[in-house]
Amino acid sequence: MGTKRLPFPSKVFDVVHCARRRVPWHIEGGKLLLELNRVLRPGGFFVWSATPVYQKLPEDVEIWKAMKQLTKTMCWEVVSISKDRVNKVGVAVYQKPTSNECYDKRSQNEPPLCQESDDPDGAWNVPLLACIHKVAVDASERGSQWPELWPARLEKPPYWLLSSQVGVYGKAAPEDFNADYEHWKRVVTKSYLTGMGINWSTVRNAMDMRSIYGGFAAALRDLNVWVMNVVSIDAPDTLPIIYERGLFGIYHDWCESFSTYPRSYDLLHADHLFSKIKKKCNLVAVVAEVDRILRPEGKLIVRDKVETTSELESMLKAMHWEVRMTYSKDQEGLLCVQKTMWRPKELETTTYAIA
Repeated sequence: MGTKRLPFPSKVFDVVHCARRRVPWHIEGGKLLLELNRVLRPGGFFVWSATPVYQKLPEDVEIWKAMKQLTKTMCWEVVSISKDRVNKVGVAVYQKPTSNECYDKRSQNEPPLCQESDDPDGAWNVPLLACIHKVAVDASERGSQWPELWPARLEKPPYWLLSSQVGVYGKAAPEDFNADYEHWKRVVTKSYLTGMGINWSTVRNAMDMRSIYGGFAAALRDLNVWVMNVVSIDAPDTLPIIYERGLFGIYHDWCESFSTYPRSYDLLHADHLFSKIKKKCNLVAVVAEVDRILRPEGKLIVRDKVETTSELESMLKAMHWEVRMTYSKDQEGLLCVQKTMWRPKELETTTYAIA
C-alpha cells in the first residue's frame, strides 16, 4: 500500500476501518490517507483507532497534530472522538464530504486536486499520488447517490447503469445485467446446487475467477457462502457494479500470482477463463496457482471450450485430483474436479562424504 493504489475502483466503500496499526497515514503529503479518500464513497466514513488518538506520548501527539491538519485540509469532518472507559482505547471517526464546496473554499490547494486526466478508477499498478479527486455531483454519475438497501441492491441494476450504454454481452446495460443474473440463478439452481454432488454446507468461501456482473455470487445469496469476485484487468471494468450490488471483489491479472495465503478457498469457479489465459501466459503455471489457492478436498468448477476443459482434465488427473463430473455439448464443456490430499513425494537425496 505504500507505493501503489489498492486494487479497487473509486467510490465503492461505505466505511474503511483501521485499528491498532502503525500506518503513517500523514506522511508524504498524506498520500496513504488520500488513497482511502479515493476508495470511499462521498459521505463514507474512516474509523481510526490507534495510539495517536488516545495516548499522550510525544510521538503520538505529533502524529495526532499532523492528522488533524491533514484531515482538515482534506475537508473530512470529525464525526466523533470517543474513549472506552474500560480499556482506555480511543476511536476517531471521520466523514468524507458529499460535495466539492469545501475544496473550492480552501485558501490553499493543499493537498492539491488531482488532474482531470487522472482516472480515479485506474487501480492496477498505478503509483500513489498525493492528490484529491473531486466528488461526483451529477445525479446520474456513480457515487452521487448511495445504493439501495440490501437485498434490493443485489437484484436491481445500479441507477448509473444507463440504457444508452452497451453491456458486456452486447445488450443495453441494464438488460445485460438482468439477463446475466437470470442466467446464473438458473445455472446455480439447476446444476451447481443439485447436479454435481457438492455438499454446499462445507463451502464457506468461494472465488469467481472471472466475474462479470457478480451474477454467480448473487445467485448464492441464500447460502452461508462468502464470494470473492475477480475482474480481470484486461476485461470490461464491471467491478464498480459488483460493489454497488453489495458484493466484494478485486482486480487481478491471472498471469500473476493471486495475493492470498495458500489453501484459502473451498471452491473456485471459472467461466471461460482458462481459454483466454492460455493465449497470453503459461496455463500450467495458472493451474499450479489454482492448486496453491484451493484447500485439500476443495472443488473447482470450470465452464469453457471442450478443448480447454479436456486439457485441464488431463493436467488435474496428473496431479491426482478427482474428476467429479464432465459434460459437453456443442463444443462447450463443464468440468467439476476435487483436489485430493495427495502431494508429490520429496526427492530422495544421498549424502556423500568427501575424504
